[in-house]
Amino acid sequence: MKQFFGMSQSGNLEEALQGLHSPQFIMLLSNDTQFEAHVKALEKYFPGVPSIGCIGMSYQTRVVEHGVGIIAFSDGVTAAANVLEQVSTMPVKYIHRLEQDLKHIGGSNQDTVCIDFCAGNDACVLTTINTVLGQRGISLVGGTGDQGKVSANGRVYEDAVAYGLVRNQRGRVKTYKENIYHQLGNYRFIASGTDRASYTLGALNGRSARQVYSDILHVTDQQILTQTFQNPFGKVNGDDTCIISIKEVNGNALSCFRQVNDSDVLILMELGDYQAITRNTIQQICADFPRRSAIFSVNCLFRYKLFSERNYMQTYLQEMAALGNHVGFVGYGEHYNNRFVNQSMTCVVFE
Repeated sequence: MKQFFGMSQSGNLEEALQGLHSPQFIMLLSNDTQFEAHVKALEKYFPGVPSIGCIGMSYQTRVVEHGVGIIAFSDGVTAAANVLEQVSTMPVKYIHRLEQDLKHIGGSNQDTVCIDFCAGNDACVLTTINTVLGQRGISLVGGTGDQGKVSANGRVYEDAVAYGLVRNQRGRVKTYKENIYHQLGNYRFIASGTDRASYTLGALNGRSARQVYSDILHVTDQQILTQTFQNPFGKVNGDDTCIISIKEVNGNALSCFRQVNDSDVLILMELGDYQAITRNTIQQICADFPRRSAIFSVNCLFRYKLFSERNYMQTYLQEMAALGNHVGFVGYGEHYNNRFVNQSMTCVVFE
């Protein structure tokens, strides 16, 4: 298969599409003012080609912050694109669409992946999608777009998740998740006073969540929102840890970017040697895939901000480019199989 990346920093879709021929699956990453126009125009350029899109930044060897990016697969993939609607209330109502699309493209856990762009309620969406993908062991990589809008096949949707099923006809696929944080000390908290709708964390071990975080890290309320780059929370999930970013201080509570439930066990995390961790990820991918045709990744907005502040973002993209054709987008939350995580990188590698 082949992976195409085209971009325009000014948002010129025609410029971003230059050089794209006979695509079999397209992803659109646009800005909030041109998104809907780009969705309609893309369908006219390539009518009937499965496509998904959202509002967000894209990247290859540099980042497209406010323009438009196009990622496309061709020459050896089978793909289908669709949406599950009403994700805030009842995404399972539309699960038959995913079931039918999966039957249509065939595939197995060795050669097929699901890529999704979500408008919200991510944890519920991923659980719903996993009822179908999990039965076949098919992996998922994706993330949350901006402004609560996604697109599929030339139409814009709100309160929905757009997904693409992609089957590699010429080799394997495999997904990865990179975590640049490790546990800080032996802190272990039981969450309470949570609000599932607003992702609010009220208390930790019976004390104000805001106060506990401030006391341990010696930060003011104003510093909490930047301190989460260094010290997010982590939710233990078997042998894995899901990162939970702090969104804002809400009185004595903390609002987060992913749902926390009463009785969840949380730990405190700290930033590790992210440059060494990136090199380890690259080495692992090279060991698993001596021959790579494409890598598509999702990097968290907070990782982008952290790397940019430390003048590492451009170096990071150059190091990932050494793998071959690496492209991706900056999300507001990352999806890895049935897990919704923050401050992470997820990716899929095509042989």
